[in-house]
Amino acid sequence: MFTNERRQEERTGKSGTPRLQYLQELVSQFQNTTDDEETKEKIVANLANFAYDPYNYTFLRQLNVLELFVDCITEPNEKLVEFGLGGICNCCADPANAVIITQCGGIPLVIQCLSSPVRNTVNYAIGSLYYLCNASNKGEIMKPEVVDVMKRYAAAEEVSVSFSNLAKAFLDKHVSETA
Repeated sequence: MFTNERRQEERTGKSGTPRLQYLQELVSQFQNTTDDEETKEKIVANLANFAYDPYNYTFLRQLNVLELFVDCITEPNEKLVEFGLGGICNCCADPANAVIITQCGGIPLVIQCLSSPVRNTVNYAIGSLYYLCNASNKGEIMKPEVVDVMKRYAAAEEVSVSFSNLAKAFLDKHVSETA
């Protein structure tokens, strides 16, 4: 459920931690965690869960969480990649968030995730590209190799219905526009 100021106050009470402060604490924990990969994974997963709600978008941008998500998808740790891309997918339908993700070099990194061995990561990559693709970056996303991968996923209904459905939606929206 999406949040607003009144609902947030009801949930946290008068003495609860304000959302911005709570998110700042998560970001600080992530930045101060060096060797504990499991802790970093949990923090990024937690941040990704906040990324679906438009109420949090301003806070996430203010705290550079979108950049943190993009950084996570460059990591060798598949869980960090999965959760970072999940965060991107959760918030990239918002145009301001999409601009930040694009400016941080997120598009080629998301495209690389189309070949991930982790199913959730592939789902998040297809979903992210669906929302990130627009007139200003269509050339970067709609490369023949990306369209080919999407066509293969669309045809692979027996392997993964979610891959197939997401890829079909991507192709319906973006390939028909270019045809």
